[in-house]
Amino acid sequence: MKRFLILAMCLGLWSMASAEGLFSPPDLPKAKAGSQCVDKPELMRKQHMQHILHQRNQTMRQGIRDSKNSLVECVNCHVTKTAKGDFPSIDDKQHFCAGCHQYASVKIDCFQCHASKPDLITGGK
Repeated sequence: MKRFLILAMCLGLWSMASAEGLFSPPDLPKAKAGSQCVDKPELMRKQHMQHILHQRNQTMRQGIRDSKNSLVECVNCHVTKTAKGDFPSIDDKQHFCAGCHQYASVKIDCFQCHASKPDLITGGK
């Protein structure tokens, strides 16, 4: 009986949290119009870290610098301005990367070294 009550309480909390939108997937901004990602969106959602690690290995270990697959280009395309006209902080759910990472409870450490906002000189708008 005790297990049933604990299960019922957990399910009740889960349904309340779902109703409040706490478990709903993030509403991400669209990438820039006319741009083509390095892979299909459904693959990028699941495998973007493999792309990032592959690019890191090519860049750091082999000296190959391909701007198409660079983190700078990802940020330039996917991090868009807020309604106020500025770029969101990496701690803000409106940041393309932060929205999913907060939802999945995954820590982002890329931006300890890399810029989290578009590089206006190379094409971020």
